[in-house]
Amino acid sequence: MNDGLLGDPGAATAGSDLSLEDLLAHAKARYRRMPCCVVEDWIIFDVVVTEDELAKVHAAGCLPMIMYAHNVRHDENWRFEPGSWVRSTIATEFSEGFLFVTRNTVYALKGSGHRKSASLKAIYAIH
Repeated sequence: MNDGLLGDPGAATAGSDLSLEDLLAHAKARYRRMPCCVVEDWIIFDVVVTEDELAKVHAAGCLPMIMYAHNVRHDENWRFEPGSWVRSTIATEFSEGFLFVTRNTVYALKGSGHRKSASLKAIYAIH
C-alpha cells in the first residue's frame, strides 16, 4: 500500500447521506443501463496532467479523475466483495457530488470522503 498517498487525507468532501437502498435507487434512476457500486471511505484523485494530456483526456470524453475506496458496500454485478477496496478507471462524469461515473460503472459515494491531487503513477501504486 502507498501509505504516503493514503496517509495524507486531502480535502474533506461530503458524499451522499442517503441510505444504501435509496442511494442505489437514485443511481439506477439516473443511470439505468449501468451497473452501480456503492462505496464508503473513498478518495477522489484529481490526476496531475499537463495541458496537452488534459486536452487528450477531454477529447476522449473523460475527466482527469480516479476514485479509490477502502470499503465496497454493494456492487450490483458482484465484481467486488463487500468490505473490499476498489479503484476506478478514469471518470467520464461526476455529478451531484456523489455519483462518480466511468465508462462501465456508476460509483455512488456514500458518507464522507476526501479529494486530493496525485500523479497517475502514485494512484496506480495503491493496492
